[in-house]
Amino acid sequence: MSHSEKIDQDDILRARSLLLAGTHPAPREQVDAYRVLAQVSPAAYLPLLVRALHSLSYGGTRRGKHPASLALSEEAVAAARAIDPAEPSRGDVLYDALDTCQRELYEADRPTEGLALRAEMLAIGRAQAARSETAEVRGLHTWAAGLSEAGRYAEAADALTEWAEAALPFGPRNGELARTLLAWSAALDDAGRSEEALAACERVVAVEAAEAANDRVPMTCHLFALVRYAQMLDIRGRGRRAAAVRQEALALLTELATTGERTHWGNYPAEYWAVLLSFACAETERPAPGGPRPPTGAAPMPWSPDGRKRFLDSRTALREEVDALTPRAAEDPDRHLAELVRLHRALTVRSAVYWVQRTLFKTRVRSLFDEGVALARRLSHHDPATGTPALARALIDRATFHTAAAEPAPALADFREALTHLAEPAPPAR
Repeated sequence: MSHSEKIDQDDILRARSLLLAGTHPAPREQVDAYRVLAQVSPAAYLPLLVRALHSLSYGGTRRGKHPASLALSEEAVAAARAIDPAEPSRGDVLYDALDTCQRELYEADRPTEGLALRAEMLAIGRAQAARSETAEVRGLHTWAAGLSEAGRYAEAADALTEWAEAALPFGPRNGELARTLLAWSAALDDAGRSEEALAACERVVAVEAAEAANDRVPMTCHLFALVRYAQMLDIRGRGRRAAAVRQEALALLTELATTGERTHWGNYPAEYWAVLLSFACAETERPAPGGPRPPTGAAPMPWSPDGRKRFLDSRTALREEVDALTPRAAEDPDRHLAELVRLHRALTVRSAVYWVQRTLFKTRVRSLFDEGVALARRLSHHDPATGTPALARALIDRATFHTAAAEPAPALADFREALTHLAEPAPPAR
């Protein structure tokens, strides 16, 4: 008896008739038809079943995402795995099915299973890279992000080292290499490989400088990279070099205030700034209780849904902490004002990351940067030893916000004031 004879022939006929009727069947009807036909002719219909399951999962209902999207994604993975390994398209079909399913698992707060699927995606990527004899491995960045969120920082740094080394021979790629090196630097920092992290950040600065000079990336991205590099130098006790880098940033910011960007870049500079801002604050921020910390140095897009939600939802708890601590800091600044400044900065950063891709970005976060400067100024007056560096940091944060918001004149004023608090002389304003 053939395999097709084990299946109700009427079901097979109905499935074929539905697909050949000339009308576009509903996603649920397509899935049902391909489920039947995949048993008869798996080589022809399993890939189509995987695609139909994805369609049903994300657009098969009037309300958008299907309530059983995880189960549908898991079925798609099973169908993709059932494709004959000799089929040339199997790797791509399975990779895409795994990618969809791992996002669903992370969203369902099942990160261990999600990371396991990312490992399977990486294995597919390595096999494909070996066949095509290329150093770039698909899935490596996603795997590294999952390792970082899980707190496996040493492994994440190793993965991103491989990723960066594969990307370097291809050159800048209009900003893509700089972002790769930035994520690499962050991973090295998280893993405690501070000298390598600093060297990677220095390479980011060099790449951005060369690209900005040729109008392939915004000058503001070069500025943001310089600011971050100076912060890393400060943390490592290299104040003299940090001061020199800030003078480079001042010269570039002065040019921006005079001439502006030579090309319109849309929201690209602001999105790049938000990544660097969150990177810079990672040293002092506490991970969300009971949950993963998103990978530093990476835009929110590759974060897991669960990590992104925890990070952004934490703004509510931070706002409550800030509001509760504000009166106590007024009554007893010795005990509470420095902590209020720290918490407020964390709130500001998370709010900036949330709002940067939204139309009300400037309006929503401007007051937070202003409040941050005001709080740090209070701390500077109350406790100069602690508060003066905090004020310089808050002013530089606000200067980068103004720059991201295409407001170079107030950015320059804030940056110049910050340098005075750091006792780093700046040339007189023209």
